[in-house]
Amino acid sequence: MAMEVTRPKMDAAPKALQGVKQRISTVTSPLRAAYRIRHKYLVMKRRRVAAERSEASGLEGRYLPAKGPELLERAFKHRAKPAEHFTFEKVPVKTAKRRRSSRRRKVLYPSDTRRYLPEEKKSKAKNCLFLLSLIVFFQIYNAIENLDDNVLKYDLAGLEKTLKREVFGQSVAIDSLLDLLGDYLATHIHDKPLLLSLNGPSGVGKSLTGRLLGKHFRAVLGDELVLQYFVLHHCPGQDNGTACLQELAGGIASVVRQAEEEEKIPLLIFDEVEYMQPALLDFLRGYLQPGQPNEFLNAVYVLISSYGQGEITKFVLQNASSGLARGPPGAEELLLIVQSSLSQFHPLWDHAEIVPFTLLERSHIEGCFLEAMMREGHYPEPAQLSDLSRELNYYTAGGYQYSVHGCKYVGPRVSLLH
Repeated sequence: MAMEVTRPKMDAAPKALQGVKQRISTVTSPLRAAYRIRHKYLVMKRRRVAAERSEASGLEGRYLPAKGPELLERAFKHRAKPAEHFTFEKVPVKTAKRRRSSRRRKVLYPSDTRRYLPEEKKSKAKNCLFLLSLIVFFQIYNAIENLDDNVLKYDLAGLEKTLKREVFGQSVAIDSLLDLLGDYLATHIHDKPLLLSLNGPSGVGKSLTGRLLGKHFRAVLGDELVLQYFVLHHCPGQDNGTACLQELAGGIASVVRQAEEEEKIPLLIFDEVEYMQPALLDFLRGYLQPGQPNEFLNAVYVLISSYGQGEITKFVLQNASSGLARGPPGAEELLLIVQSSLSQFHPLWDHAEIVPFTLLERSHIEGCFLEAMMREGHYPEPAQLSDLSRELNYYTAGGYQYSVHGCKYVGPRVSLLH
């Protein structure tokens, strides 16, 4: 009986406990779900904070250990602020200022690289410079052409051929004379006249050169632009100096004024100047002084005299063996000697260009005989020319024979052959 009473009570107890558990689970299930959600949220949040910190500190892949709310609060404290996020902007670094060296440091190039010169940029100014150079070139070329045209009307090439054919043994003097004439006649406007002085012993070709100059310039310029003044012919006496002066002044003025109208340069030749009066020399010197009218500045004066013949003869004989007197190397030295000797006669020669004529050799004398005999209709043999030249007087020096009187007595000798 007792057993039957207690057995129902034992079956009822589990059922009541089961009902209590069901009621508890009904209450706690939402709590556990909320707790799991919260825990999962906190874990995700810690991971995100750890990822942000690792990005800021350069460490990736490290996560904060989940050890409770204290670490969570610490993570929130150390979380990077928005202003502290990593950027690619350069952070200014304060450095100590250094004094700049006054000297430039040498640029060092790496040894394993090529060195290139800086590229030159084309400038527009080069075109202007090229155009300016071209204009200047044409101006100079035109000026040279004008100079050549001005010289051509005087026909100096023909004059050179005539002088070298007619005058024997004076090639150096003729070259010097033509150079001086060419330089002066190249332009029409000058600041002073050209004064030429032909000096040397008698019979060496000075007067012949003067006559050939007068003949040539008469042919190219006209008779009115050439004046030939022979002192012993135009002014033979010493008492008529005033009349000679007036006549000479009128002749010079007429020639230079005519030349100025025609824009040409006249030629005035004075032969036998060693016989000219000092007053006439002073008068000629006045034309070489500054302040003269324009028509008197463009003229060529030629003085022919035997002044300096002693110095020329001495120089030739002393230098005969070395050959210095027979070539251009000795021309400058001889020129200085003659210049110093002529200055003693009159100051007029201080303004002159000296052209010294040297002694003639025996071969030159034979040429003079040949030319004179052919003009008379004779055609001599070489033996006859040698015999005729042997009759003249000669200086003997250095194995050479120089004529004492040049070709002065060649004409009278030829006239005796008839």
